[in-house]
Amino acid sequence: MVIKPKARGFICTTAHPKGCEESVRRQIEYVKKKGSMEGPKKVLVLGASTGYGLASRIAAAFGCGAATLGVMFEKEATERRTATAGLYNTKAFEKFAKEEGLYAKSINGDAFSTEIKELVIETIKKDMGKVDMIVYSLATPRRTTPDGTTYSSVLKTIGKEFVNKNIDLSKREVTEASIPPATEQEIADTVKVMGGEDWSDWMEALVKADVVEDNAITFAYSYIGSELTFPIYRDGSIGQAKKHLYKTADEITAKYTDKNIRGFVSINKALVTQASAAIPVVPLYVTILYKIMKEKGLHEGCIEQIDRLFREKLPAGPEVDENGLIRIDDYEMREDVQKEVAEVWDKIETENIEQYADIDGYWEDFFHMFGFNYDNVDYEEDIDLLA
Repeated sequence: MVIKPKARGFICTTAHPKGCEESVRRQIEYVKKKGSMEGPKKVLVLGASTGYGLASRIAAAFGCGAATLGVMFEKEATERRTATAGLYNTKAFEKFAKEEGLYAKSINGDAFSTEIKELVIETIKKDMGKVDMIVYSLATPRRTTPDGTTYSSVLKTIGKEFVNKNIDLSKREVTEASIPPATEQEIADTVKVMGGEDWSDWMEALVKADVVEDNAITFAYSYIGSELTFPIYRDGSIGQAKKHLYKTADEITAKYTDKNIRGFVSINKALVTQASAAIPVVPLYVTILYKIMKEKGLHEGCIEQIDRLFREKLPAGPEVDENGLIRIDDYEMREDVQKEVAEVWDKIETENIEQYADIDGYWEDFFHMFGFNYDNVDYEEDIDLLA
């Protein structure tokens, strides 16, 4: 099959295996060029196949020389349908890790399930003994808890409707988004999905099974962002889940003081991800931010962010702010950057969108997530999906 991108909304329903391999290769090369670094040696990454989770696995393996165990939930290819990008990413990562003599094993299944937790513990005991870092990078719109109840998250405000500018990326037009307020049940369900409950469950299971080293650290990823997006993000239903996540990090640290296992949350920069693309208002903010940060020489993608996290922020204690949060959104939140974003936001409209927004950069990152638009990949090649 000749694989072409088929975009629908904020997802691409196809993925290119050789393009995904190229994406992984480039991320690995970035880390290797920066040089080796001190860091963890046995790492569990929950949500390891795309975005920040994949970048974390790459930084740990190719920067620190770590053995890595990754957990993801991805679909295999069929005769007529490509596998998901995350599966191709994972296969490429394992291939490159093997070439370097690095241990890399992946478990494909529902990370929320008791079954996968038990399989991970069994694998750690058999292959790694104990892990010294647990990265929690799961992102999903719904979660089924061990009792069989399924919860779904919502992208809504709290208290009142929020109306602001948005972008139609395909038409390159500034539009308007209207986000309704969430009900109390929707807020509670969003916390169930996107809060820290499952992270806490993972840590409890791992520590109880004695597969976590003393002095280990664990961290989850989050986002705060600009005041422009506060009503939909920080102060919305997602924000309540993130507050629960921050609380969970503190609870993990307090619960395992005898082993000095510490929990943190890393606040990351706004990027093009499947998760961020689904949030109203955020894509317009991202396109404006990209343009400004590129002009200032401050722009970072996933791998640049996570390499800096592992190379600079974690060895420093980790380095945290007054709220105990690791901040690798520090470039995004610089006063001069946010001032320019706010100024552009007020004057951007369809007529001047190309002047003020980096839409091409957005689309480039979007298609790169699925292995497309790399200049050294032959996209006319006939690919055997089941090979």
